[in-house]
Amino acid sequence: MADDLSAVAHFLYEAGTLKHTRRTGWWMAGVRDPESVAEHSWRTSLIASIIASLEGADPARAAFLAVWHDSQETRTGDVNYLGKKYSSEADPRAVTADQVAGMPERLAATVRSLIAEYEAKDSPEATCARDADKLECLLQGLEYKAQGYESAQRWIDNSRGRIVTDTGQRLADELLSQGPLDWLRTALGEKPET
Repeated sequence: MADDLSAVAHFLYEAGTLKHTRRTGWWMAGVRDPESVAEHSWRTSLIASIIASLEGADPARAAFLAVWHDSQETRTGDVNYLGKKYSSEADPRAVTADQVAGMPERLAATVRSLIAEYEAKDSPEATCARDADKLECLLQGLEYKAQGYESAQRWIDNSRGRIVTDTGQRLADELLSQGPLDWLRTALGEKPET
């Protein structure tokens, strides 16, 4: 039945598991309790809307792509780059097709289209969303490094090197020039630490 929302309800429970799915690459940097995939996806979506707005792309579309970009990890887990070397990588489009099976076709087609666009990397919004993914990793790395995880520098450098938009590169440079609490000092009218 086209209006049966049973599969949608199942997916909403499934999506909730991303709140508990840790981003595993950070364990290699010594981070004991890294952020979840859901936390990463939220900030990635916010960053995508910012980059897209400044790049002249559709910020809502970029954020929409970003919020869904890791949704397949409910089924695959967060496989870090080293792990991908030893396991066959699941095609995000195939995982998504399984996830949306049984949903109303209008919704399923929308989600499949989003993942296909993100993976194809051929729209300005997908480029902005992909840059946001890298920029969020860089930003998280800076926060972990400020907490004493010096090994996070590898993730900061690798993420910086993969950003392609002008806005993403400029924003990365700005983030690298600030400390994680400079925003608070500014909000309180204090001078930044030197």
